[in-house]
Amino acid sequence: MTLHAWWLFVIAIVLLCGTPGPNMLHVMTRSVAFGARRSIAAMAGCLTALILVLAASAAGVSALLAAWPRVFDALRYAGVAYLVFLGIKAWRGAGSPIDVGADALPVTVSTRRLFRGGLVIGISNPKLLLFAAAFLPQFVDRASPQAPQFAILVATFAVVESIWYGIYAAGGRTLARYLTRPALRRAFDRVTGGIFIGFGLALLRVRA
Repeated sequence: MTLHAWWLFVIAIVLLCGTPGPNMLHVMTRSVAFGARRSIAAMAGCLTALILVLAASAAGVSALLAAWPRVFDALRYAGVAYLVFLGIKAWRGAGSPIDVGADALPVTVSTRRLFRGGLVIGISNPKLLLFAAAFLPQFVDRASPQAPQFAILVATFAVVESIWYGIYAAGGRTLARYLTRPALRRAFDRVTGGIFIGFGLALLRVRA
């Protein structure tokens, strides 16, 4: 992989990762609810899922899913169900005011739970696996050892994704200052709930 190809990859994923999606929306909503620092666990879960998915794609798992469409469909429906569940949960819980001065997590929400939520969000999107299978190889020099090149691409992707997580988390906490009024919080929760449901329904259109 040439330096030129790597820079093209960086530019592409900066634009790609910055586009709002389930991971970014999840990080932002966790930041709104618990603060940017407390949302790091959710970021770690999303990032772990991303690395696992990209590594699996590089290892050729996506080809297996394409060969076994029922497995892909099972993952797809699981992803749809989880995203719709999150959307309904946000919608039904709409209106709870935010205490922007609170520093502690509610006792019912542990760091492990926040991590697990982010992990499930990332893992439940098989579209990322197939996208990575088609996208990453475009920047790999077939004449050179491929494993180190894939490692560089995955690491680069993870760094750029992490930067965007931080940006969305910071934006979410700034937004939280305007959501102390129950009416505004209700509108925010219903909008984000609707977006999560929309992501889930859009996933139904994905085909292996």
